[in-house]
Amino acid sequence: MTHEHHYKITTIWQGNKEEGTNNVRTYDRSHTIYNNGKPDLYLTTDNAAVGDKSKLNPEDLLVSAISSCHMLSYLYLCAMEGIIVTEYIDQAAGVMIENTNGGGQFKTVTLNPNIKVKQETMIPKAIELHHKAHEICYIANSVNFEVVCNPACSI
Repeated sequence: MTHEHHYKITTIWQGNKEEGTNNVRTYDRSHTIYNNGKPDLYLTTDNAAVGDKSKLNPEDLLVSAISSCHMLSYLYLCAMEGIIVTEYIDQAAGVMIENTNGGGQFKTVTLNPNIKVKQETMIPKAIELHHKAHEICYIANSVNFEVVCNPACSI
């Protein structure tokens, strides 16, 4: 039996500087995402010429979503399998290809989780569970590009 999850957000653009989108170089790309009592997200474009580097952009959020989903799937599996994780740090990186005619697509996202476990005997299973976590990660299963995972584990 499948179960549907539904997500609703509101995105509001704040970039109208009296001329709307009359000029592609002068309107502000700032916008806010509201999500039913959760923290607001203040975003912009990744385009350095017109974006605000102090704000998140949709590309940041996509890489973050993959990293976060993998981690949550992984920690769940570890808890179910008796692997005691004491630290989890992921230095995730995404590569996006921008097309000359506009638009583009992600080529890959690489996860580099560095995990610490309670006992040395847990390390082999801790590494193995990354593969299973990838298989059950909702976000990784929803993208059409490669998601690579290079885990490291120690005590």
